[in-house]
Amino acid sequence: MAKAGEKTERMTRALREAGVRVTRQRQALLRVLTEAADHPDAAELHRRAQALDDTVSLATVYRTLSVLEREGVIQRHSFEQGGARFEVADPGHHDHIVDIDTGTIIEFRNDRIEELQRQIAAEMGYEIVHHRLELYCRKRG
Repeated sequence: MAKAGEKTERMTRALREAGVRVTRQRQALLRVLTEAADHPDAAELHRRAQALDDTVSLATVYRTLSVLEREGVIQRHSFEQGGARFEVADPGHHDHIVDIDTGTIIEFRNDRIEELQRQIAAEMGYEIVHHRLELYCRKRG
């Protein structure tokens, strides 16, 4: 997993390469994205960014997220339980468990699952280009 400074630099570079100015407001949003341990939606990102800089507008959040997603440095997730959620794209692949009672999203990686998916695709004459696994779960007991 990339370090916070590397993530911020990658997002900053992506904005500049897309011709977008890296303003104080956008820097606040990048910090929030980098520090997020969860998968916040745009409204939550806006709330957190405003806590750092009260001039951050929701429009700036949406425009910035759009550019960052298009540039491939953040990922948009559309989990069944609501609107789009965001996370900084990491070179390492991971899947998600969504707790259907609390809405908590847990990242995990399992080499056995990854291998089984490769085997199934190969048996059917395919090579995996991209995949996403989301498990919707409820705590036992």
